[in-house]
Amino acid sequence: MSHSTTSSHALPDQFFSNYRSDRPFRTLLNLYQKDKKYIGLSMFFYIIKHSPEWIRPLIIANIIDIISSPNTHSLSELWFNGAFLAFSIIQNTPTHYLHIRFLSTATHSMEYNLRSAITRQLQYLSIGFHQHRNSGAIQNKLLRDVEAVALLTNQLFQYLPSSILTIVIAIIITAFRAPEFLMFFLGTIPVAVTLIRYFRVPIRSRNSVFRQQMESTSAYLIEMLKLIPITRAHGVEEAEIHRTEQRLQTLKEASIKLDLINALANSASWVSLRSFNLICLLTSAWLAYTGKWGISVGDVVLLTGYFDSITGSVVQILGVLPQIGKGFEALSSIGEVLECPDVEHNHGKTPVQHLKGEFSFESVCYVYPESQQQIAIIDFSLQVKPGETIAIVGPSGAGKSTLLNLIIGFLRPTSGKIKLDRQDMNDLDLRTYRQFLSVVSQETILFEGTVRENILYGKNTVSEQRLKQVVQESNADEFIQNLPHGLQTQIGENGVKLSGGQRQRIAIARALIRDPRVLILDEATSSLDTVSESLIQEALDRLVQNRTTFIVAHRLSTVRKADRIVVLEQGKIIEVGSHEKLLKNQGLFAILHALQT
Repeated sequence: MSHSTTSSHALPDQFFSNYRSDRPFRTLLNLYQKDKKYIGLSMFFYIIKHSPEWIRPLIIANIIDIISSPNTHSLSELWFNGAFLAFSIIQNTPTHYLHIRFLSTATHSMEYNLRSAITRQLQYLSIGFHQHRNSGAIQNKLLRDVEAVALLTNQLFQYLPSSILTIVIAIIITAFRAPEFLMFFLGTIPVAVTLIRYFRVPIRSRNSVFRQQMESTSAYLIEMLKLIPITRAHGVEEAEIHRTEQRLQTLKEASIKLDLINALANSASWVSLRSFNLICLLTSAWLAYTGKWGISVGDVVLLTGYFDSITGSVVQILGVLPQIGKGFEALSSIGEVLECPDVEHNHGKTPVQHLKGEFSFESVCYVYPESQQQIAIIDFSLQVKPGETIAIVGPSGAGKSTLLNLIIGFLRPTSGKIKLDRQDMNDLDLRTYRQFLSVVSQETILFEGTVRENILYGKNTVSEQRLKQVVQESNADEFIQNLPHGLQTQIGENGVKLSGGQRQRIAIARALIRDPRVLILDEATSSLDTVSESLIQEALDRLVQNRTTFIVAHRLSTVRKADRIVVLEQGKIIEVGSHEKLLKNQGLFAILHALQT
């Protein structure tokens, strides 16, 4: 049997390892490090395609001056200005297409890379991280937050540049045509800065609250959908509807508060800047009417048009601030995954290339970080030979699941050592070790796909002959043959179209196809009827042959054939021995056995 080793853990690109949510703008630029040429080309074509917005007030002003003073201007000037404006309008179609093409390429590439990085990081974060995070909140980061970062890109690389360029060009042209009016334009700057500084903190705060409420609601709705069978079975639909509506009401209130602060910011900026626009219009019109400062009718149109463009641009900048705030908040949210230090460290450790299956537990203790007062495993010492079957039994809370997690490597001992083939597991690349490991648990986890895909999960190079052999050995061939499309039958989400016994036999087939050296059976038959349990027990008997096996079982009758039974109580080994020996000892195992029989 051969197993390939995996490459060392690394995020897919250097900038992901430099992800800094406390420096959101720099992080955003790093996200586009590989696609900066597309961003540059997009900006180039954007400037060209947006040029009519800057040219139009000047051309209109020229045309009005031409028609209002026909004696000093020729008709050819009219046609030239008209043709120039027409050309600037027509070029918008190809340049807009190229702008969107390059921006879309860069944005969707970033989305792919960012989601890929989050997915990769989630695969390498410790089991403890996943146990303390809700799957709905993580799903929200993977989908909605990445989408918010993409929208942030559009705001920063599309709307802001046009607004800033519009302001700059308007100021430059006004400086040549009517420099006295620059004071009106420059007067908008302190107003805009004051409004931005005033509303920045409350907008950021309400964005954060809204994001947290969205994550919480997303997680709750996923949980609600999973609970529908239980809800209906107990007739508590109305209570569940009430609970859901309370959550939705909280989200609605957070959304309204966010919308109100955004509306207030937009309204204050619009009123302030349009007031400046009105003053500029009346002043320039009065000067043109009285003939002072050499202001012409065309200049009135130009000044008003450019001031209107400036105020519109400033309003647009203030208007996109909420979206920018959401984007930066999303970067912070994603950072909770990408910056999380709780990663299982395997880089540089010894890969496991061959495995006999010998375990040595040397005074192993484990204390959960969140409950320092209670030790889950206390001074656990045991020698396990290759191919030996060890059953672990004991009352609830004895530490059985914790011990299995230590064997799998999900948890590391607080003190003591676990040696695998005489090597300390702390020195091993646990990902390569787990390629020699299979787990069959009480809660069979299947994914939406075919029977074949679920059995071959992670092992797509298996021959058809080997697949048929595994299906037979797991006692799954009979029911698979009766399915509409055999191995190609779709089983639905988590195998909802199959019975519990059928799902469990697929799980056993999945374990067999891996040809493991170490096998974990966690309550593998506890929730099955007598017929299904018999079929599965027969398949498990084949599965454990010549493999180091650890069995956790509440039904003590299922561990009769174990080489040794380890009895745990409050994290300590109370008894060790064969089924017959422990019954003769009249200890805890005998008491538990008597209660069941």
